[in-house]
Order: sequence, then C-alpha cells, then structure tokens
Amino acid sequence: MNGPEIHVEVAPELHVFVPPARRAGATALGTDGVSTLGHVVESLGVPLTEVGALVVDGREVRPSHIPAAGESVSVRPVPHPQRIPGAPLRFLLDVHLGTLARRLRLLGVDTAYESTDIGDPALAARSAAEQRVMLSRDRGLLRRRELWAGAYVYSTRPEDQLAYVLDRFAPDLRPWTRCTACNGLLRQATKEEVADRLQDGTQRSYDVFAQCPDCGRAYWKGAHHDQLEAVVAQALSTRTQES
Repeated sequence: MNGPEIHVEVAPELHVFVPPARRAGATALGTDGVSTLGHVVESLGVPLTEVGALVVDGREVRPSHIPAAGESVSVRPVPHPQRIPGAPLRFLLDVHLGTLARRLRLLGVDTAYESTDIGDPALAARSAAEQRVMLSRDRGLLRRRELWAGAYVYSTRPEDQLAYVLDRFAPDLRPWTRCTACNGLLRQATKEEVADRLQDGTQRSYDVFAQCPDCGRAYWKGAHHDQLEAVVAQALSTRTQES
C-alpha cells in the first residue's frame, strides 16, 4: 500500500492471529488512506470479535476510524468476563463444536447447534435473528458483518474450549436443566411417562427421570452419569474459585 504508514502493536493474547513478524511490539504498516482501522486490523488476521479496544495515540477509537500517517495503534483483547448487551446471553455453535455444545447444555446454558454445515451466511443470519453469540474456529465466519456477536474458540480440546467460554462470558450455570440433544428445557417425568423409551434393565434399576418436551428424550442417572457429574463439578468449582 502507498498510503499513510502507521505503527500497530497487537496484544500478546492476539498473537495467534498474526504472523511472527507482527508479534514483536509495534511494527510499521502501510495503509491505503481510505480503509477503516477495523478493516486494517482484520487484514492482519485478527477478527474484530476478539478486539476489546482499538487505541490510537492513547485514545480509544471506533473500528470506523480512518488511520492517519504516523498514528500508533494498540490492538487490545476483549476483557474477561465479556458482557454482551442487548439480549440474554445465549450461544450458537457451528458444526465443528458438537461436544462443546453438549457440555454447555449440560450446564444449563442456552446453546443452539448446527449439526450440519449450513454455510457461513446462514449461520450469521441465525446469529442475528436469534441474537446469539456465534462460537466458531472459522475466522472467516467471525468476520461477517451480520453476526449479532461472536467469539473465536482457541483450542481444539473440548475441555479447554468449555473452560475458555465459561471464563470469557461467565454465563449463568443451571446444570441438568437442558436437553443435551436439542437444547430444550427438561421437566421431571414419571417412569410411566417415559416407559416406551426405556429398556427393561433401565425400568428395573431407575426410578427418577426427566424428559425433554421438545424432542421426547428421556434422562436418568445411567452408566455415564459419573463422567457428566465430573464435567459439572469442574465447571462449578471453577466458578466458585473465580468469585
């Protein structure tokens, strides 16, 4: 670019998005003189969903700011916990985050999930229509302007993904209240109400059940309950330590 040259410093928390040459403090960057600072930052690889503040020569500016020659820009990360104003906190996850979706639902967090790849435009449209925070590892998706809000999921490990989302957004936790299959709110159910969904051994061994009125799935403290209980206990323990 032959336009104004600025100096950009990207916070260490955002170094994963930029080339190694951009990780050593403030570095020079040529601009075209017409692009917004938000566009310039995204051209470096940093989704604006991950930017908490853009500071130019000591003052915070909006992404619509047009950089001028000689300006020093600091790209800072979002604060934790991050507050999303304007709607109740709820999430939308793409096809690659199924395990994270089930664990968030296990904790009672309102979590929509697309189990098939419906494409970035449809995901962004749903985020906007339902006012859900889009969680994804797809940087291109997170750059779509129609998103209600979004966040990059940094890890590929479900345990780390869950810990990060809980730390970043601090959602209210209500374990065992949502269907892990469809996100519906569970209700208590009698054995008779769910009998057609139980095998003989389950009918003999268990007496306490819950059911999702949306998809009909039945729940009880079965063979995998201890594993799920460990996920819940870890999340609640972390929340207690933070408070």
